[in-house]
Amino acid sequence: MQHFLLSAAARTLSLKAVFKMGEDAAYDAFRMMRWPENDGEAVCPDCGCPETYNITSRRRFKCVACHKQFSVTSGTIFASRKLSYTDLLAAIVIFVNGAKGVSALQVSRDLDVQYKTAFVLSHKLRETMAREDAGQILDGVVEVDGAYFGGYVKPANYKDGRKDRRLLANQSGKRQSVVVARERDGDMLTFVGKSEAAGVAHVRSVVSDDVVIHADEASHWDVLHGTYVAKRINHSVCYSDGTACTNMAESYFSRLRRAEVGVHHHIAGPYLNAYAGEMAWREDNRREANGTQAAMVAGAAMASPVSRKWKGYWQREA
Repeated sequence: MQHFLLSAAARTLSLKAVFKMGEDAAYDAFRMMRWPENDGEAVCPDCGCPETYNITSRRRFKCVACHKQFSVTSGTIFASRKLSYTDLLAAIVIFVNGAKGVSALQVSRDLDVQYKTAFVLSHKLRETMAREDAGQILDGVVEVDGAYFGGYVKPANYKDGRKDRRLLANQSGKRQSVVVARERDGDMLTFVGKSEAAGVAHVRSVVSDDVVIHADEASHWDVLHGTYVAKRINHSVCYSDGTACTNMAESYFSRLRRAEVGVHHHIAGPYLNAYAGEMAWREDNRREANGTQAAMVAGAAMASPVSRKWKGYWQREA
C-alpha cells in the first residue's frame, strides 16, 4: 500500500505554482484569507468599518470612518512585514512541506533572506500553529507519555573519566521533558516542564473526566486512576499487550526526535515548547494535502494578532 505522502493527493501546491502565480495573485490570495466574510474587500482593523479607499499604488487602504491607513497584514502576525506577498506565501509552503520540520537556515537559503528574518518568520508560523489547540479538551481514548530533550553532556574522551549521564548529579540542569496527551484518531496536546511528573497536572487539565487513558508504569501516572479508567503498560516486558499501549504517543516523539537530530540539531531551551507544538500540528494534520496545510497556516496567520514575543525580537536581543 502506497504511503500517503508519496501519493498525488498529498501534492496540491508547489513552489513552482506559487512563483508562477505572481505578486498580484498572491496579494489577492492574502486579501481573501484576511477578509473571507467580505469576499476579500478590506475592513478596517481599528474600527471595523467596511467602507475603505483602495490606495492601489501602495497596496494599502484608508478607512472612511477613522481615516487610518492599513494594509492586508496590519494587525496580524505578519504586521510590519518586508517580504513580498509571493515570498511570504512561498515561505509558508516551504515550511509545511517539511515532514520533519524545516530549519531557519534552509528557509534563509531558499528565499535568499537573512537568517534572522527566516528565524523569526518560522517561529511566527509555529505560534500560529499553536493557536489551533488553544482551549482544546481531549476525549475518547487518550495515550500519555513523556520524553526528555536537551541538557546534553559530552562524554569524557577516556573511558576512566566517563560518568553515568543518566544521573541527575551528572547532568547540566538544562534537560526538559515534553509530555504529550494524544487522543486516538484525534488531536494531541503537549506540555514542557522540568520533569515528566510535572506534566501530570497538565494532562488532568486537558483530558475530559471518565475517559480511558493509556500510560506506562511510571509512578507519577498513578494519580490518573482516581479520575480516569487508566490502563498501564510495562515497557520492560512489551510495548503492547492487547490491553494497553502508548505507541501512538511514542510515534509523536519519533517525529520530534528526528526533527531534533536531522533538521534542527538543537531544540531545547526556551523554544522547546514551540518545536513540540509544531510537531504536534504536523502529526495531527499529516493526512492533509500540502495545499490544505498551507491554507490552514496562512489563514490562521491572517487571523492571529501581532506577536508580542516575536515582533521586534532581534532589536530586543541586540
